[in-house]
Amino acid sequence: MSYQSLVAISQSPISEKMVFELKDHASKFGASLHTSDSQTTHGHYHLASWEISQHLDSPQRQLLRGIASSFYTDLCFLKPKFQPSAIKVLAMDMDSTLINIECIDEIADFTGKKSAVAQITEATMRGEIKDFKESLRRRVALLEGVSADSLESVYRERLRLNPGAAELLAGAHERGIYTLLVSGGFTFFTEKLREQFGLKQTQANTLEIIDGKLTGKVIGEIVDGMAKAAYLDQTCLELGYTKENAIAMGDGANDLIMMNGSGISVAYKAKPVVKEKTDAAFDHVGLDAALLLLA
Repeated sequence: MSYQSLVAISQSPISEKMVFELKDHASKFGASLHTSDSQTTHGHYHLASWEISQHLDSPQRQLLRGIASSFYTDLCFLKPKFQPSAIKVLAMDMDSTLINIECIDEIADFTGKKSAVAQITEATMRGEIKDFKESLRRRVALLEGVSADSLESVYRERLRLNPGAAELLAGAHERGIYTLLVSGGFTFFTEKLREQFGLKQTQANTLEIIDGKLTGKVIGEIVDGMAKAAYLDQTCLELGYTKENAIAMGDGANDLIMMNGSGISVAYKAKPVVKEKTDAAFDHVGLDAALLLLA
């Protein structure tokens, strides 16, 4: 029988008290944790793993994650028979996943409308606004008249990679993993990141610019959650793989379709609706911790 694996990752040594509490609460579900590896150290991360005697449902996993979080540790629930070597594609969201900001919110700051745009962004990422396309159109409309130069200012002055992002991309490329950045954000930023970090493919939305100013419109079809998933499916197909050969990472509700059915799904400092549906939830470690799941 194949068992689901539980992996704990922390920037500090794995707490014995945490392990005791995880095992104690698992036993209350009728499950037991069997140590498969002793605690190991990988760079600045500490890792421990167990086999779980039965499948845990979402509320049970969230309870264990809450315990681990109190010890500044993140948990990953890996599927039975998961093979790290089978991962050939890395698909990532951009805003608030690969990078530290929501680009549209920062562009809106140049018009004094950041608060209004950010409220729509937050509601969308939480899954409260279901139609991403309509949400994006509403937010982009508020950018009408903004100088196109503001895009460069946002990139230069405000956009920063999230912790571990550069290391994750470098590690993926070293392993021959195909890197795909799929974003509901904008091509201005995805193209710069592609050039800087050698991303194999990027997909995003294009802002219309006329006479050096944003018109408040998006050119072409909007990249929403369905489109993100379709780009990942198509990329896997073209490379001769399936979605099970992909690791998918995101933070918002519109990433869930892309993440569903992937070999590993990773929520990075994500909304609750995302964490409860993903294999791994990173709140205390950097993006590069994902490489430990591929070792």
